[in-house]
Amino acid sequence: MNRKSLAAAFPHTVPVLMGYLSIGIVFGWMLSAAGFHTVWSGIMSLTIYAGSGQYLGVELLANASPLADAAFLTLVLNFRHLVYGLSMLEKFQGMGWRKLYMIFSLTDETYALLAGVSAPEGVDEKDFYFSIALLDHLYWIAGSVIGAVAGALITINTEGIDFAMTALFLVIAVEQWQSNERHAPVFLGAAGTLACLLTFGPEGGRFLIPALVILVAGLLLMRPNLEKPEMLPKGGELE
Repeated sequence: MNRKSLAAAFPHTVPVLMGYLSIGIVFGWMLSAAGFHTVWSGIMSLTIYAGSGQYLGVELLANASPLADAAFLTLVLNFRHLVYGLSMLEKFQGMGWRKLYMIFSLTDETYALLAGVSAPEGVDEKDFYFSIALLDHLYWIAGSVIGAVAGALITINTEGIDFAMTALFLVIAVEQWQSNERHAPVFLGAAGTLACLLTFGPEGGRFLIPALVILVAGLLLMRPNLEKPEMLPKGGELE
């Protein structure tokens, strides 16, 4: 990685910068409001780096939830990353030790960027991908620390503030909808999730894993059609 790859990656990460500073601040503020020292916000964002997982972690820590419950809920919440990883196997090939970091840093937003952008001419492809992942991670850490410091200095009612994460997911979903001409995967995911919700109920999020199994199986069956040129995102390549 060098300045050239960072400079090429930065413009693509500006939307994530805005989002991660905002929701990172919310996370840090929530953790501080729960009574935890400022330093823990930075440590969690450095080593865990899972936005929705960290939001959940605030509640789990505040309620002193059992470790088994925390492990199961985290698995359910982040199971979608298995799907992300499978689609990035080819893109991460040949990255050496950086491949481990790319796997660790594959958040929803970073995945959306990596799936839809290509390295500019003259910029090493692997350095470009690594720069995107690293910049996004730094944004999240910065937002978390800023929020924790602000939360330690300013006391306000934080009820409902965690909706910021949901809002960011909606923004990403809208952008992905607009950047693709066909929406079969969206309808597949919606229908599968609704069917599992009605079948298994919402308690404990037990409908999520069956819904993800349906989504993965459906995407595998649809893959030949998804890889046709007309299915590619606007301005990007499917790799």
